[in-house]
Amino acid sequence: MSMIITSSVFTHNSLIPSRYTCDGANISPPLAWANVPANAKSLVLIVDDPDAPDPAAPQRVWVHWLLYNLPPTSTGLSEQVTALPAGTLPGLNDWKRTGYGGPCPPVGRHRYFHKLYALDLMLPNLNQPNEAALEKAMQGHILAQTELIGLYQQSVSGDR
Repeated sequence: MSMIITSSVFTHNSLIPSRYTCDGANISPPLAWANVPANAKSLVLIVDDPDAPDPAAPQRVWVHWLLYNLPPTSTGLSEQVTALPAGTLPGLNDWKRTGYGGPCPPVGRHRYFHKLYALDLMLPNLNQPNEAALEKAMQGHILAQTELIGLYQQSVSGDR
């Protein structure tokens, strides 16, 4: 059975509730996963938006959340997670901080990819890597991967 990632607050390719965005409480949504390969040594979570700044003319991928060395025995993260599973390390999002930063698109409806990877090793401490450094460290070690895509568009265009 393939590894899966889900959320109890939105389904694949559906709208993310504003509670989890800059228009709401800007807290992380609850996430759950299953069917992690038995030989996995760690998990990586990357949440990013490939539609920045404008889905009609994307110029970059905006990183919202990076976590690595999640235990393969973990089954998810709670809403507004405050205590990460033991051993989990954070990366830097594109606001140059650790932790979750919710959707806040300046224009248009964006896609938010919640990507989960099962690795065949524990990564060394990468000292709060950005997405490129984390992906480089993962190369050749991915056993399985899955994704959950959420959508969001601000009701009033913001300057963020």
